[in-house]
Amino acid sequence: MATNRSSIRGWAIGVIGGVLAVAAVAAMPVPNPFARAEPSRVVPPPAADVATEDGTRQVAVFAGGCFWGVQGVYQHVAGVSSAVSGYAGGDKRSARYETVGGGDSGHAEAVQITFDPRQVSYGALLQIFFSVAHDPTQLNRQGPDVGTQYRSAIFPADAKQAEVAKAYIAQLNAARVFGGPIVTTIEPDRTFYAAEDYHQDYLTLHPDQPYIAINDLPKIAELKKLFPARYRDKPVLVQR
Repeated sequence: MATNRSSIRGWAIGVIGGVLAVAAVAAMPVPNPFARAEPSRVVPPPAADVATEDGTRQVAVFAGGCFWGVQGVYQHVAGVSSAVSGYAGGDKRSARYETVGGGDSGHAEAVQITFDPRQVSYGALLQIFFSVAHDPTQLNRQGPDVGTQYRSAIFPADAKQAEVAKAYIAQLNAARVFGGPIVTTIEPDRTFYAAEDYHQDYLTLHPDQPYIAINDLPKIAELKKLFPARYRDKPVLVQR
């Protein structure tokens, strides 16, 4: 179902606010109806990884719902030199927020991560992706955001990344790490297009925004808790 994000976020935040208000009056705890189905946890690392070469910086592109939260997570990962919000899966002409939000462009909201493989491997980035960045069992949605533009997807830079990602998904499914099957797609040969400036560093710039506070700041807390050796407190921000 294609849904305009601004309207569904407003609706979602309104519903959550109403639920919390009723809970406060009734003095009874009420679960968040938009919480991820699968809780954050450290999933096993991939059995195979992309080999570390000569220290040349590498690039990974992941999509896991709203790019604000995914970008925020990887901006706090040591070894990452850049995490840029954008679009992948469609063409250049449709790589605009207004068009992607309609759900028919073929794009997913994605994040391009540039990293030093001597400090953090592609496999380690995948482990974080499946552990805390999003819920890989939700099909064409992530929390309150619904539509193919919020799908779980990996856009490999080359055949080796594709091979490692495919094997990792099979490994996690075989181990029954999650309560349901992983729905993450692997979509090679797709160009990444950077999103508009106002989407960059959004989590860092707007920590008090209700959507960020409810859906995304918990991901940063889980990253710090579950991957303390990979967490860095000061995020690497987009250079304007």
